[in-house]
Amino acid sequence: MLTHIPFPILPAPPSWFPGHMLQFQRNLPQLLTRTDVVLELRDARLPLTSINRKFEGVLQTWRRERGAIPTPPPTGEAGPSALPATPRPTGSGLLCERIVVFNKRDLVPEWGIEPFKRAMAAKYPDQRVFFASWNKTRDIKALNELLVGIAKHTPHAPEMNVLVVGMPNVGKSTLLNALRNIGIAGPTPKALRTGAHPGITRSLSTRLKLSIDPLVYAWDSPGVMLPFLGKGESGAERGVKLALIAGIKEGLYDIDALASYLLYRLNVLDPISPAYLKILPPGTQPLTDVYEFLDILAKRLGMLRRGGIRDTARAAVWFVQWWRNEGGFVAAATEHAAVRGWGFDFQWDLANPSDSDKSAGAVAPSDATAVGSDKSQERPDEAVIQARMEACIERFERGVDGEEDDGSNVSKTQEKKQARTELLAKRKAKAERRWAKKVGGV
Repeated sequence: MLTHIPFPILPAPPSWFPGHMLQFQRNLPQLLTRTDVVLELRDARLPLTSINRKFEGVLQTWRRERGAIPTPPPTGEAGPSALPATPRPTGSGLLCERIVVFNKRDLVPEWGIEPFKRAMAAKYPDQRVFFASWNKTRDIKALNELLVGIAKHTPHAPEMNVLVVGMPNVGKSTLLNALRNIGIAGPTPKALRTGAHPGITRSLSTRLKLSIDPLVYAWDSPGVMLPFLGKGESGAERGVKLALIAGIKEGLYDIDALASYLLYRLNVLDPISPAYLKILPPGTQPLTDVYEFLDILAKRLGMLRRGGIRDTARAAVWFVQWWRNEGGFVAAATEHAAVRGWGFDFQWDLANPSDSDKSAGAVAPSDATAVGSDKSQERPDEAVIQARMEACIERFERGVDGEEDDGSNVSKTQEKKQARTELLAKRKAKAERRWAKKVGGV
């Protein structure tokens, strides 16, 4: 068992915010005036990191303008079942629903889903939380029934319009294609182009019909990345996490950095029997040195360069791809993760209370993670897991607020642009005052 897991050295996060993302972000407020339901997709593997904070202010303004008032669940009912089955009444009489869909649920441990739903309901009572995998017919049917149910409870409206938003490569287009296939009888051709790389959808789609009776339409939208991922270790870790789920354009990150962080995270989740041991020779012990790990993996896979030198670069690419596909299922089924955390955004140590409640996506981690000698590897009950998750979400929110307060979420380029904008505004105001004075003195 590993007792000391060093945190890897990570590169500064790159900037990837092409023009189509900026254009959609600017058009979002106007688009919301025609929207009844916002379907916000996040990646279940990174339920906190895949939040686009730039959407929050716009969505809250939309809800205020429509008179939506967040209503906490009744006392003693904190789970998803406590959320209203029908749309909440709004002062304006306009439908205003926000559903947060955590896609790729089969890549996270099932034992954490219900505690996470309750933790989210306690923290964000105005949001519906839904877990789905686009390739699971049962999940798609349940989501379709949820949307149709909302539309049926607003009979005065001739149709319901759904806007799908989220970060790049969280599965928006794929999920919409699946919803359309379930909701429309008969063969339905694939309406939206999809792929494994981020940024395929570059503009707002035409309206797609998801249901005939009642009428439900949906728009697909471009994935929008944060303009700046943040300064320091927090920003560096946020960027590597998103790159691991292919949420950032391929090639912006060195593959060794991704492999190093992936090795670290799998060790943290299960220092006794990390998921990557499945792909190494039998009898291999857990490793913390990424170069030693890649050397062994390259030998196991027969990846050799001229002269018999092991091709660790190819092995690193294979390792990341393995985790995105098969390895995600292996990690989700790990036996000991419940005492260490859930996914890559939630970290705790039930054997070491002073080190508990860490959310690696919220604060800069220490140089190394010490692993407590947990006497019992039995899974804690759901109430304990929920409490740890709520603490992690709270820490994440404090970290985000802190970044906004100290300007850590603004790049130097953005600071220069803002300073120039303010300077031009001052010059314009000064010129207007001079002109007013001149005209007044004539």
